Amino acid sequence: MIEIVWGFLVFLVRAVNFALDIAIFIADSQYLARLTTGADKLVEVPPDTKPLPPAAQRALAEAEERERLRAQPDQAASGTIQAS
Repeated sequence: MIEIVWGFLVFLVRAVNFALDIAIFIADSQYLARLTTGADKLVEVPPDTKPLPPAAQRALAEAEERERLRAQPDQAASGTIQAS
């Protein structure tokens, strides 16, 4: 009976040791990745964003156009003269 209990305890210690070895391997792999890439920390890449609906795309294009015209006032003035 004592051999069965002793065998179970040895198995349990080996299983814990194996789990710790895996955890150490993962930590060492992350450390090696930081060394090779020069990054301070590993970051997760966000998932792809959803495409904007057409109304939002038009509003964004209009806002960019207004910002472009605000940055170049000479062309904005000549554009309004030509349009009228």
